[in-house]
Amino acid sequence: MLHDGISILSRVIEEKISNPESYDWLNHFREGLRLLDDYDHKALDEQGRHFTKTEFPSQKEYERLIDKMRSDVDSELFGILKDGGFDSAVHQIMQGHREEDFYPSLEEKAAMLMYLIVKNHAFVDGNKRIAAACFLLFLSRNRLLYTTGGTTVISNEALASLTLFVAESKPNEMETVKRLLVSVLNRNLT
Repeated sequence: MLHDGISILSRVIEEKISNPESYDWLNHFREGLRLLDDYDHKALDEQGRHFTKTEFPSQKEYERLIDKMRSDVDSELFGILKDGGFDSAVHQIMQGHREEDFYPSLEEKAAMLMYLIVKNHAFVDGNKRIAAACFLLFLSRNRLLYTTGGTTVISNEALASLTLFVAESKPNEMETVKRLLVSVLNRNLT
């Protein structure tokens, strides 16, 4: 009986190794494919999962972040404010009515922070890069940037893709964009 079990396992392992048509890699992308299915079926997450007290980075912390980024950018216009849109974005995610926040979860606040910074075009140059960095700072401050396993909750490529997704969206698609960002965070923070 034990001998039969070992034979079966050996055969399965050998078949997997020698089979170039194996689709084991598909398991690695299961969550991404599920996210696409949820998008197609309008089943993206409406809210995040973390409702702990929010730690908002200060305006000065955001400004220091932008200054730090400025040293790595070859543009004299990078991070120069052109209006109050940045301040508005940072403060809008703090808003609420009575005891209820407009964006109750940390994931929703992070998603809207990115959306608003990108869409407000408050800087002469660097809106998308600044939005992505502020999004990461917010996640870091609220202990959501890393999974329990120590990996980042979002890859470099996903960060760039999602930021471009926000930038290319139309104003009437804001809710869908927010839900996609929240869904990506929800799936990676479990």
